[in-house]
Amino acid sequence: MPKNVKQTSPAVASVAGRTLGNASASGLQRSLAGSALRQSGPPAQTGVKTEDRASRALDNPHSFKVTKTLAGSVVSQSSKTR
Repeated sequence: MPKNVKQTSPAVASVAGRTLGNASASGLQRSLAGSALRQSGPPAQTGVKTEDRASRALDNPHSFKVTKTLAGSVVSQSSKTR
């Protein structure tokens, strides 16, 4: 399976860091933020479960903007063959 070598942008990494520091952030937001931050350094692949959660968050019209920002970054760094 080919690896995706994209990285989280500094702007999204900043959003992710603020999300992790926010006591009122949801579990989903924290999960996506952690994944996005992990992908801001050396290339890393989004896991299947995280990709699924991020995809569902993007499809949900009730998701907050920060959730969609993090989810979009995480999904863009998933495997191209899935």
